[in-house]
Amino acid sequence: MVWQKYVEDAARRYINDVAVRDLVLAEINAGRSLGGHGPTPRRLTFRAVREERPGHKLRALYARSRHAYREWYLRDGAAARPSLAEARAALERHTPELVGPWAELVTAVSGDELDARMLTLYDPPPLLSGCSQAALEGEPALVRNYDYDLSLFDGVVLETRLAETRVIGTADQLWGLLDGINDRGLAVSFTFGGRQKVGQGFSIPLVIRYVLETCTTVADGVTALERLPVQAAYNVTLIDRHANHATVWLVPGEPAQVTSDRATTNHQGVVDWPEHAHWTRSIERLDHLEGLLEHDAGEVIDGMLHAPMRTTSYDAGFGTLYTAVYRPGAGTVEYRWPGTTWRHSFTAFREETRVVDIGDAEAVTAPT
Repeated sequence: MVWQKYVEDAARRYINDVAVRDLVLAEINAGRSLGGHGPTPRRLTFRAVREERPGHKLRALYARSRHAYREWYLRDGAAARPSLAEARAALERHTPELVGPWAELVTAVSGDELDARMLTLYDPPPLLSGCSQAALEGEPALVRNYDYDLSLFDGVVLETRLAETRVIGTADQLWGLLDGINDRGLAVSFTFGGRQKVGQGFSIPLVIRYVLETCTTVADGVTALERLPVQAAYNVTLIDRHANHATVWLVPGEPAQVTSDRATTNHQGVVDWPEHAHWTRSIERLDHLEGLLEHDAGEVIDGMLHAPMRTTSYDAGFGTLYTAVYRPGAGTVEYRWPGTTWRHSFTAFREETRVVDIGDAEAVTAPT
């Protein structure tokens, strides 16, 4: 199966201890021999964490994943990544408001030089995901499906106040964000843009973090996106409490294209990478999502929980891990799976752990 081949390759590449590597490979082979007994349950563990400033909670989160982060960051060799001086200079030039929080974060996690380089999120290995998203009319809302490899997902909902702005979002790379909302009334998320072009720039979760930390309106967010360098192609959708919206197509080394599109999947107007579009069913999902937008917001949100918008190709590393609904006017987010909803807001953010069997979407919640 695809997941077994993936794990085998990862084990051979990253586990240096021969005895441990052989044990892992033996477990994989044992699992293969038991394949006739049905699929392994797929459980997604989410932690809701509040951290006003970088401190012990982020340190604990980082400690759990530090080894995996570092291996991911160095997968192409240390020389492929920018020096600390280069990475810090990029922060200072393009995102000066984040330099202080970044320095506090490095101190909080007791980071060394490699941690400091990596946590700038400047020019790490690029993030290629699937995903679909739409800006909804009526009560302003941003709905998105996050489609990715379950084994590579951090599973953290993070509320922060790193400077003057409160932000709630789905964390990635410790303090970056896959999507989120701020207390100024702005919601933002991204999808991969379906282009093979790469360049030197920020990881997209850092870009989403920056927009939410510094912007109040869609116009503010668009202005920021037009000047920030990105390392790969992404589609960023924004909506604010006044129902203004935009989708911005970002490509390394090219001017940002600002569109009024309400819906986007994994291409930018035309398909540039046919193999990727076919694998992710990008055209089919966009056609279906644009059809859903002819109905009311409730039907759009419900439609995101069903095929073709929701995919269950978890063995291939392309499954819907969650549907998020951000309402910038109310300051709320709902994480949704078929049959269950998990709500957070700026007025009622509860630190807890939720375990969801994404096969049947049953959920168990416990305080953290």
